[in-house]
Amino acid sequence: MGSVNQKALVILSGGQDSTTCLFWAIDRFGKDSVETLTFDYGQRHSIELTAASEVAMYAGVRNLVLPINTFQKIGGNALTDESIGVPNTVSNDELPATFVPGRNLIFLTFAAAYAWQRDICNLVTGVAQTDYSGYPDCRRATIDALEESLSLGLERRITIHTPLMNLSKKETVLLAKRLGAVDAMSLTHTCYNGRRPPCGECAACLLRARGFAEAGIPDPLTTA
Repeated sequence: MGSVNQKALVILSGGQDSTTCLFWAIDRFGKDSVETLTFDYGQRHSIELTAASEVAMYAGVRNLVLPINTFQKIGGNALTDESIGVPNTVSNDELPATFVPGRNLIFLTFAAAYAWQRDICNLVTGVAQTDYSGYPDCRRATIDALEESLSLGLERRITIHTPLMNLSKKETVLLAKRLGAVDAMSLTHTCYNGRRPPCGECAACLLRARGFAEAGIPDPLTTA
């Protein structure tokens, strides 16, 4: 398979995890070799797109928003369907209403197609199999299989980097601190209810708050 130079494309949602991954990519590949891709997939809260743009601008990297409304048409989840309530508890028992089937598979496939056109062979994503929700498209086995499929289908070695794959939320916060990304967290958006300042009550807010508390670091999003 063909190989290309060491540039990286970060899938940037505007959230805590993808922002940490952006700074990880900058640290590894250099700012001039990194760009970001954000998906407008019909999510209920467009504030995510604003957050991604602001984070990319803060980091000094290019950000492109790619519109794909397929998931909104499919529906059936709390992130695209306003008739479905967001969870206010953190549970490992079953997939939450915020699970969007195939979302990361589609995102990474579109990202790989975009990267192919620009001679980029490194994709960076904030998926983590340690996340409370246990999304199946965030697991190591899924990412490994997709990486192989994309490499075969594009006839170019594609590497999917997952810096947070085995980290807890506490460890993710500590990584952000090491990378100098904590201040950028004031620009991010995590709240399932789309609020900024965050609601502090939904599962996403609770998980984020727990991670910062366990790391002993104030969250700039809530303390600014």
